Amino acid sequence: MEVSLNWLKDYVNVPDDIKTFCDEMTMTGTKVEGYKVLGSDIEKVVVGKIMSTEPHPDSDHLIICQIDVGDGEIRQIVTGAQNVKAGDIVPVCLDGAKLPGGKTIKSGKLRGVVSQGMLCSLSELGLTVNDFPYAIEDGIFLLEEECNLGDDIRDVCKLNDTIVEFELTFNRPDCLSYIGIAREAAATFGAETRLPEPKVTETAGEKVTDYIKVNVLNNELCPRYTARVIKNVKIGPSPLWLRAKLRAAGVRPINNIVDITNFVMLEYGQPMHAFDYEYIKSREINVRNANEGEEIVTLDGITRKLSPEMLVIADGSRAVALAGVMGGENSEILDTTTTVVFESANFARESIRKTSKAVGLRTESSAKFEKGLPAVNTLPAVDRAAELVTLLGCGEVVEGIIDINNADVSERVVAYDRARVNALLGTNISDDEMDKILASVELISDGKGGLIVPPYRSDIINTADIAEEVVRLYGFDNIEPTMFKGAADLGGRTPHEAFRYRIDDCMAGLGYCETCTYSFVSPKTLDKINVPADSKLRDFIRLINPLGEDTSVMRTHPLPSMLEVLERNVNRKVEKCRMFEIMTLYFRDGDLSDEKKSLCFAFTPDCGGFYQLKADAEALFTRLNICKREYVAVDSDPSFHPGRCAQVLVNGSVIGTIGEVHPLVCENYDLPRGVCAAIISTEALYDSVKNERGYIPLPVYPAMERDLALICDKDHEVGKLLADIRSYAGKSLEDAFVFDVYRGKGVEEGKKSVAVRLVFRLADKTMTDEEADAGVKKILKKLDKEQGIVLRS
Repeated sequence: MEVSLNWLKDYVNVPDDIKTFCDEMTMTGTKVEGYKVLGSDIEKVVVGKIMSTEPHPDSDHLIICQIDVGDGEIRQIVTGAQNVKAGDIVPVCLDGAKLPGGKTIKSGKLRGVVSQGMLCSLSELGLTVNDFPYAIEDGIFLLEEECNLGDDIRDVCKLNDTIVEFELTFNRPDCLSYIGIAREAAATFGAETRLPEPKVTETAGEKVTDYIKVNVLNNELCPRYTARVIKNVKIGPSPLWLRAKLRAAGVRPINNIVDITNFVMLEYGQPMHAFDYEYIKSREINVRNANEGEEIVTLDGITRKLSPEMLVIADGSRAVALAGVMGGENSEILDTTTTVVFESANFARESIRKTSKAVGLRTESSAKFEKGLPAVNTLPAVDRAAELVTLLGCGEVVEGIIDINNADVSERVVAYDRARVNALLGTNISDDEMDKILASVELISDGKGGLIVPPYRSDIINTADIAEEVVRLYGFDNIEPTMFKGAADLGGRTPHEAFRYRIDDCMAGLGYCETCTYSFVSPKTLDKINVPADSKLRDFIRLINPLGEDTSVMRTHPLPSMLEVLERNVNRKVEKCRMFEIMTLYFRDGDLSDEKKSLCFAFTPDCGGFYQLKADAEALFTRLNICKREYVAVDSDPSFHPGRCAQVLVNGSVIGTIGEVHPLVCENYDLPRGVCAAIISTEALYDSVKNERGYIPLPVYPAMERDLALICDKDHEVGKLLADIRSYAGKSLEDAFVFDVYRGKGVEEGKKSVAVRLVFRLADKTMTDEEADAGVKKILKKLDKEQGIVLRS
């Protein structure tokens, strides 16, 4: 909301220093988004009088004017405007004057004649004929305001003002008005308010009921409807003070009656509407739901189709306004209007929002009603409008008022526990000081453990709301820092949080970058990774109101999200890309969602292949202290290469899959072949962690190494071979690992040669060659007998 400081000062005294004002208002909860100084782009433009005019000797359209600006010096100015004459009062740009748009005026010569400045038009001052209806658009602005020669034009046209933009929260509809901001400013600066108290001067004789009858047919959508009638209306321009206030608030002045309704809307935050009485058929107003197929031409000249859930203001036969949004063209105020009906009503915010959205029309009125305006304002607002009618002399107020009220506009009492408020805030504010703070925003203690809340403060409903009012006015910077009390002050992470950080640290240490992707995905993502049509992974949880098809379901597989990240980076020429993320997967569990965490890490071919991926997985497992792990080759996962994929087992249970992504899947994502990825359940990882670590001292005795070249079937898994060797060797075998695999000359077709290094060591003595050889023979005998694996000759 934009607020004119000049206007605001009519209700409350505030600091002249704009920065102080903005800072203090923000600190007490009425956040200032910014401010602008009106007229700051106009300099050295003053009021002058044309003393005489004469034609330019060398031009048939230029006029030479002699100007008096009240400083004792007569200036000569050449102008091309034809509407000037001796005696006119005009805005005069002196030498060096500045105008909106960055224009600077300098003395010079026009057709050989000296011109010591310039005469201004409305547009050159940033004004329009709406601001000064007596002026003309094409020509010099001839002033009719009371002023003296030499006066600054900004003062004469009321352009000296500062506009402050407030960012108001949704729960404070009472602040959508100058009165609301004035209350906040008074509380902030400890000032007294001077709020209007409308005094209506009614014309005796006819009653309002002699003119109009009001029927509210939907009390839920229209809790309160208030109306007054103005007769003997004289349509004309508003006075300068009113036009200037509206202009500063960003509202275009139109005529006195319409300007009064806009002024009251800004002052009270209560939208109003004025109907031309002559166009209200049957002399009655019906607040009802629209009929099926009904149409209305709104004030903007557009025909709008209505539906039964919309609320309209109608006469006996047709809709004359779209309630809370915009009036109808068939009842607008014209220059011929002589009798006016002022409407000040309260409408349900949900209804206004839906109607505004359905017809594609959002107005200042609908924007306010959508916030949930207090019904208490309808009566003072319409009285204020009637008071202004008398003040401006543009009509007579008919005796009486129509007020159909089905809303609760009484004060409320909310439980008020001062000790609880202090406990919530961590303060020790005395009872008297707290009562004084609350009284500054018109929240008064009843002395019985309750707080009297005015009807316009719908946001105050419990102790937390009271505490918020206290702390914003007491000052956040006045609260002394204290420690949390109780178990909360122990701090620290939960075991699951600490476990996740360990994963993050390890992956970062392995050279991976963490990414963060959306859980909302397209159902087509599973097609791109070859998931079968009958897979349970396709039983998605669908969003009720998705942004689009690409974000319409919750993901059940982590691989598409990770491949999209790699694709994006490869497209940006990031050849070496290693990414990881702990993702949430969502599975249907009846009517609920079963959420599971999954670690997915992947890299592009330039970072390595399958064995690099396995090495990274091994490093992670070692860091997390996960023992008894093994890898089993699988060829049934459609998303991975059938010959370069393995399941990861811990204690015999599958916890994930690692492998090279299937070439067809890589093509679907425009990725090069050889992308590798791992998918591991973080819940299973957490359950597999061995929290206790045993201390193993450095060995005292030397190790004995033996290298074996073993011949086995080409499909025999090396992992199983090593597992068998360890089981056959006994405790003397400290380690066994593969350092070469060979197929080719010297090796039988269908076989492969696996080079294995065995490391033997005894804990209590130095191992002899004979003992190491005996261990090797034991292993070879078992391999030959049970697996058919022999030593290469």
